[in-house]
Amino acid sequence: MSESTVSPVLALLALAVGGGSLVLALGAGAPAAVALRGVLLRYGRWMAFAVAAVAVATSLYYSESAGFVPCDFCWYQRIAMYPLALVLLVGAVTRDPGVTKYAVPLAGIGLLLSLYHYQLQLFPEQSTVCTSGVPCTARYVEQFGFVSIPFMAGCAFLAVLALHLAMWRARRAEA
Repeated sequence: MSESTVSPVLALLALAVGGGSLVLALGAGAPAAVALRGVLLRYGRWMAFAVAAVAVATSLYYSESAGFVPCDFCWYQRIAMYPLALVLLVGAVTRDPGVTKYAVPLAGIGLLLSLYHYQLQLFPEQSTVCTSGVPCTARYVEQFGFVSIPFMAGCAFLAVLALHLAMWRARRAEA
């Protein structure tokens, strides 16, 4: 598949995952959300892992198949996302509720990196710290006029954070 075919699908997926996770986080504590809480408590860790795994696969697709050379901030986001996927997989397999103390900081740092990178793309006249030869302001992907690769990464980090918030609210409501 070509990048021009894959990118719109990935952009829609990022928007859906980001928005859907926020809805889950907000609705998990509602009194009528008993079924939602059950799903989150049973599958929330797997959902968070799935988001991170797709984000890792997407970054590999863009660099290895589409041939996009990652800039410095893309690498920093990968440094946050790749171990996050591994941590979430281990947490899902072991059903360890303590995975949150490792996943949330990684996702939070990754979200901050994504936000900074995205604003660099929006306001390219800034001086940047990118030194790898690829400018951090370059947009390989621009879907719907605003969705770029850092935006998609930010949606994934936000989804992981929102899912952990939703699981925390579900556990709290169940108690």
